[in-house]
Amino acid sequence: MIPALDRTHGYGSPRLALKGGARAALGVPVLALGASYLGLGALVRESGLAVWYGLLSTATAWALPGQILLFELYALGATLLAIGLGVGFSAARLLPMTMTLLPWLRSPGRPRWRYFLAAHWIAVTGWAVTLQVAPKLPAEQRLPFFTGFTMTIWGASMACTAIGYMLPGALPERVSLALLFLNPIYFLVLFLGDLKQRPRRYALAFGFVLGPLLFLVEPDWSLLGAGLIGGSLAFWLARREARRAGQGPRP
Repeated sequence: MIPALDRTHGYGSPRLALKGGARAALGVPVLALGASYLGLGALVRESGLAVWYGLLSTATAWALPGQILLFELYALGATLLAIGLGVGFSAARLLPMTMTLLPWLRSPGRPRWRYFLAAHWIAVTGWAVTLQVAPKLPAEQRLPFFTGFTMTIWGASMACTAIGYMLPGALPERVSLALLFLNPIYFLVLFLGDLKQRPRRYALAFGFVLGPLLFLVEPDWSLLGAGLIGGSLAFWLARREARRAGQGPRP
């Protein structure tokens, strides 16, 4: 049995933290991500590709927006260069996520290769949940928690990619497309549930205002513009407040 999480001892040991991460993933995270990957599997089939292409993309990339771009651009007959640029720009968001999470996962005496391996599985769900839980855990339990959590939802993503591909006609096309949007909706709810830090509140507020306004000006670049401008403003405001308070910015 896994003990309850507490701020003094965390889960009690790295092994229990691994199990605790897996247990934390079971439920809403697995359901939300799994449903989205059912939609991805259906999209792969509609693109005329074999199921192995979908499984390979989930195994190696595991970034739903980039995977959707990959198969949609392929279905449209885009060039390899256009597909590569589109997926690359989509995946660029993972770099700052990796830079903010990896410092939380470090502990003395652990081989560096484990952090490089862990970085491969950094995606929005695992990143957001681990950042919420990591401050409550001793340093040596953070990487095991992250590993247990991400391996569980990654395994569910692999299984649901195959299941979604092998259910032709079971799901109407509109339902399959709607499933793809469950994941970003879950991300939004996840962030809304943890707004104790002001930078997160600023970022969500700026994105909420700038997204629709920029969409009216330039739909193709509105999402990128809202993220870049809103995130920069949120970061600047947080740094200014930290300097006034005589503190360094929180990770």
